[in-house]
Amino acid sequence: MKNKNSSELRAPGPMLLALEGRAFWEVGATLATLPWLRRAASGDGHPVIVYPGLVATDMSTLPLRMFLRQRGFDAHGWELKRNYGPREGVLDESIERVLSLRKSTGRRVSLVGWSLGGVYAREIAKRLPREVRCVVTMGSPFTGSPKATNAWRIYELASGHKLDDPEVLEEVRAAPPVPTTSIFSRTDGIVAWQCSFQAPGGQTENIEVAASHVGMGLNPAAWYAVADRLSQREGRWKPFHRRGWREWVFADPQRA
Repeated sequence: MKNKNSSELRAPGPMLLALEGRAFWEVGATLATLPWLRRAASGDGHPVIVYPGLVATDMSTLPLRMFLRQRGFDAHGWELKRNYGPREGVLDESIERVLSLRKSTGRRVSLVGWSLGGVYAREIAKRLPREVRCVVTMGSPFTGSPKATNAWRIYELASGHKLDDPEVLEEVRAAPPVPTTSIFSRTDGIVAWQCSFQAPGGQTENIEVAASHVGMGLNPAAWYAVADRLSQREGRWKPFHRRGWREWVFADPQRA
């Protein structure tokens, strides 16, 4: 599949943005599919940190963390209050949090990030590849044009950072040296989906779900995919498969 040149990418239009209102229904869909979600992959008790999106707190990821705990994962919040972007000390404290969990549990830590939280997860994994087991992002804008989102102005205002440093942007685009999964939606109304699409191969992959951006962290298909990816045995990672019933829930991310 060929992506547009990053300079040609635009933020999702008014129609997709309006469809973000379906996040409420995604919560209902998750409640309705709880019996199905009980069949999701089980964990081995290793620690997982879940990072919230822009201007969100750990409350936004609580339902996902509760689900992961029920599936046997030791899920934690990021514990840094509201996410105002990479302000001074945020990444350093996040790194210390990973190191602390690694030391206290003796296990490598998996990182899950929603939107901007996924960018954090990827960057932390690049700095701590020996401590991080895998990375899963949901609707995270790590490639393409940094302004191909409907939230870039909010990001600049909240973080105090301008999205105009080409060297920093190039660093963000690079995938971590650990198994990395990007969950994205072509109907994302905040982030152009191409900004969440990484070159597949090796230990990188993409999983497509039908979800809004605001509701992705509450979407049943996204939850199923997150649990599936986190359940991979350490050192024996395999790409997500779409055989059987899965092809009806998860579209082919490589399609034109």
